[in-house]
Amino acid sequence: MRLVVMGPSGCGKSTMGLAVADGLNARFIDGDDLHPDANVARMAAGIPLDDGHRRPWLAAVGAALVASERTVIACSALKRVYRDAIRRRAPQTFFAELSVPRRELERRMRQRGAHFMPTALLDSQLTTLESLQPDEAGVRVDGLADAAVTAAAIIEAARVWQRTLPSGSLLRAGTRAQSLR
Repeated sequence: MRLVVMGPSGCGKSTMGLAVADGLNARFIDGDDLHPDANVARMAAGIPLDDGHRRPWLAAVGAALVASERTVIACSALKRVYRDAIRRRAPQTFFAELSVPRRELERRMRQRGAHFMPTALLDSQLTTLESLQPDEAGVRVDGLADAAVTAAAIIEAARVWQRTLPSGSLLRAGTRAQSLR
Protein backbone atom coordinates (compact mmCIF):
# COMPACT_ATOMS: atom_id res chain seq x y z
CA MET A 1 0.00 0.00 0.00
CA ARG A 2 1.39 3.36 -1.08
CA LEU A 3 -0.69 6.29 0.04
CA VAL A 4 -0.36 10.08 -0.06
CA VAL A 5 -2.40 12.26 2.31
CA MET A 6 -2.76 15.52 0.41
CA GLY A 7 -4.09 19.05 0.67
CA PRO A 8 -3.02 22.60 1.45
CA SER A 9 -0.96 23.65 4.42
CA GLY A 10 -2.85 23.35 7.69
CA CYS A 11 -5.33 20.68 6.53
CA GLY A 12 -3.88 18.03 8.86
CA LYS A 13 -1.81 15.96 6.43
CA SER A 14 0.83 14.99 8.99
CA THR A 15 -1.65 14.15 11.75
CA MET A 16 -3.85 12.14 9.41
CA GLY A 17 -0.86 10.55 7.68
CA LEU A 18 0.45 9.28 11.01
CA ALA A 19 -2.98 7.87 11.90
CA VAL A 20 -3.34 6.15 8.52
CA ALA A 21 0.21 4.78 8.66
CA ASP A 22 -0.46 3.42 12.14
CA GLY A 23 -3.67 1.76 10.92
CA LEU A 24 -1.81 0.18 7.99
CA ASN A 25 1.28 -0.73 10.00
CA ALA A 26 3.20 1.34 7.42
CA ARG A 27 6.08 3.77 7.67
CA PHE A 28 5.18 7.46 7.69
CA ILE A 29 7.14 10.22 5.97
CA ASP A 30 6.36 13.91 6.22
CA GLY A 31 6.83 15.27 2.71
CA ASP A 32 8.13 18.53 4.18
CA ASP A 33 11.25 16.60 5.22
CA LEU A 34 11.92 15.75 1.55
CA HIS A 35 12.07 19.38 0.37
CA PRO A 36 15.50 20.66 -0.65
CA ASP A 37 16.79 23.30 1.79
CA ALA A 38 16.39 25.99 -0.89
CA ASN A 39 12.65 25.26 -1.12
CA VAL A 40 12.22 25.53 2.64
CA ALA A 41 14.10 28.83 2.64
CA ARG A 42 11.88 30.22 -0.14
CA MET A 43 8.68 29.26 1.63
CA ALA A 44 9.94 30.54 4.99
CA ALA A 45 10.60 33.89 3.25
CA GLY A 46 6.99 33.93 2.01
CA ILE A 47 7.93 33.13 -1.60
CA PRO A 48 5.71 30.48 -3.24
CA LEU A 49 7.36 27.60 -5.04
CA ASP A 50 6.91 27.28 -8.78
CA ASP A 51 6.72 24.03 -10.70
CA GLY A 52 10.48 24.01 -11.29
CA HIS A 53 11.15 24.17 -7.55
CA ARG A 54 8.67 21.38 -6.91
CA ARG A 55 10.06 18.94 -9.51
CA PRO A 56 12.96 17.53 -7.42
CA TRP A 57 10.72 17.37 -4.35
CA LEU A 58 8.02 15.42 -6.20
CA ALA A 59 10.67 13.04 -7.52
CA ALA A 60 11.85 12.50 -3.94
CA VAL A 61 8.26 11.81 -2.82
CA GLY A 62 7.81 9.23 -5.58
CA ALA A 63 11.15 7.61 -4.79
CA ALA A 64 10.28 7.42 -1.08
CA LEU A 65 6.96 5.74 -1.92
CA VAL A 66 8.61 2.96 -3.95
CA ALA A 67 11.41 2.41 -1.44
CA SER A 68 9.05 0.42 0.78
CA GLU A 69 5.94 -1.72 0.23
CA ARG A 70 3.91 0.08 2.91
CA THR A 71 4.40 3.83 2.97
CA VAL A 72 2.22 6.81 3.79
CA ILE A 73 3.48 10.29 2.90
CA ALA A 74 1.99 13.65 3.83
CA CYS A 75 2.43 15.76 0.69
CA SER A 76 0.44 18.73 -0.56
CA ALA A 77 0.20 17.29 -4.13
CA LEU A 78 -1.90 20.33 -4.98
CA LYS A 79 -2.06 19.97 -8.78
CA ARG A 80 -2.96 17.03 -10.95
CA VAL A 81 0.41 17.31 -12.71
CA TYR A 82 2.15 16.98 -9.31
CA ARG A 83 0.19 13.82 -8.55
CA ASP A 84 0.98 12.55 -12.04
CA ALA A 85 4.69 13.15 -11.37
CA ILE A 86 4.43 11.09 -8.19
CA ARG A 87 2.52 8.34 -10.02
CA ARG A 88 5.22 8.18 -12.72
CA ARG A 89 7.62 7.01 -10.00
CA ALA A 90 5.06 5.13 -7.89
CA PRO A 91 2.21 4.07 -10.20
CA GLN A 92 0.08 2.30 -7.60
CA THR A 93 -0.36 5.28 -5.28
CA PHE A 94 -3.66 6.11 -3.64
CA PHE A 95 -4.36 9.75 -2.69
CA ALA A 96 -6.47 10.94 0.24
CA GLU A 97 -7.42 14.62 -0.07
CA LEU A 98 -8.31 16.43 3.15
CA SER A 99 -10.96 19.09 2.60
CA VAL A 100 -10.88 21.93 5.15
CA PRO A 101 -12.39 25.44 4.85
CA ARG A 102 -9.97 28.34 4.38
CA ARG A 103 -10.79 29.97 7.72
CA GLU A 104 -9.93 26.77 9.58
CA LEU A 105 -6.72 26.31 7.57
CA GLU A 106 -5.60 29.80 8.55
CA ARG A 107 -6.50 29.22 12.21
CA ARG A 108 -4.50 25.99 12.28
CA MET A 109 -1.50 27.57 10.56
CA ARG A 110 -1.42 30.44 13.06
CA GLN A 111 -1.72 27.98 15.94
CA ARG A 112 1.21 25.75 15.00
CA GLY A 113 3.89 28.35 15.59
CA ALA A 114 7.39 27.59 14.34
CA HIS A 115 6.52 25.82 11.08
CA PHE A 116 8.37 27.24 8.05
CA MET A 117 5.19 27.75 5.99
CA PRO A 118 3.75 31.21 6.70
CA THR A 119 0.02 31.93 6.55
CA ALA A 120 0.84 34.48 3.82
CA LEU A 121 1.21 31.55 1.38
CA LEU A 122 -2.19 30.00 2.13
CA ASP A 123 -4.00 31.86 -0.66
CA SER A 124 -1.29 30.78 -3.11
CA GLN A 125 -1.85 27.16 -2.09
CA LEU A 126 -5.63 27.42 -2.39
CA THR A 127 -5.32 29.02 -5.83
CA THR A 128 -3.02 26.18 -6.92
CA LEU A 129 -5.20 23.39 -5.46
CA GLU A 130 -6.82 21.09 -8.01
CA SER A 131 -8.97 18.56 -6.17
CA LEU A 132 -8.76 14.91 -7.07
CA GLN A 133 -10.37 14.18 -10.41
CA PRO A 134 -12.83 11.31 -11.00
CA ASP A 135 -10.23 9.28 -12.92
CA GLU A 136 -7.63 9.46 -10.12
CA ALA A 137 -7.20 6.73 -7.54
CA GLY A 138 -8.19 8.44 -4.35
CA VAL A 139 -10.75 9.69 -1.90
CA ARG A 140 -11.71 13.17 -0.73
CA VAL A 141 -12.58 13.36 2.96
CA ASP A 142 -13.79 15.97 5.41
CA GLY A 143 -10.68 17.17 7.25
CA LEU A 144 -12.82 18.45 10.14
CA ALA A 145 -14.29 15.04 10.99
CA ASP A 146 -13.07 12.85 13.84
CA ALA A 147 -9.48 11.81 13.07
CA ALA A 148 -9.92 8.12 13.95
CA VAL A 149 -13.09 7.83 11.86
CA THR A 150 -11.48 9.67 8.95
CA ALA A 151 -8.32 7.54 9.07
CA ALA A 152 -10.46 4.38 9.07
CA ALA A 153 -12.45 5.68 6.08
CA ILE A 154 -9.26 6.45 4.15
CA ILE A 155 -7.84 3.00 4.90
CA GLU A 156 -11.06 1.29 3.83
CA ALA A 157 -11.27 3.31 0.59
CA ALA A 158 -7.63 2.48 -0.20
CA ARG A 159 -8.18 -1.21 0.48
CA VAL A 160 -11.28 -1.27 -1.73
CA TRP A 161 -9.32 0.44 -4.51
CA GLN A 162 -6.39 -1.93 -4.06
CA ARG A 163 -8.67 -4.96 -4.46
CA THR A 164 -9.74 -3.64 -7.89
CA LEU A 165 -6.18 -3.87 -9.20
CA PRO A 166 -5.25 -7.04 -11.06
CA SER A 167 -2.43 -8.81 -9.25
CA GLY A 168 0.94 -7.46 -10.35
CA SER A 169 -0.57 -4.73 -12.53
CA LEU A 170 0.01 -1.03 -12.71
CA LEU A 171 -2.68 1.50 -11.87
CA ARG A 172 -5.70 1.00 -14.09
CA ALA A 173 -6.91 3.99 -16.03
CA GLY A 174 -10.40 4.96 -15.05
CA THR A 175 -10.11 4.17 -11.32
CA ARG A 176 -12.42 6.78 -9.86
CA ALA A 177 -11.82 9.15 -7.00
CA GLN A 178 -14.48 8.96 -4.32
CA SER A 179 -15.78 11.55 -1.90
CA LEU A 180 -16.56 10.78 1.72
CA ARG A 181 -18.40 13.52 3.59
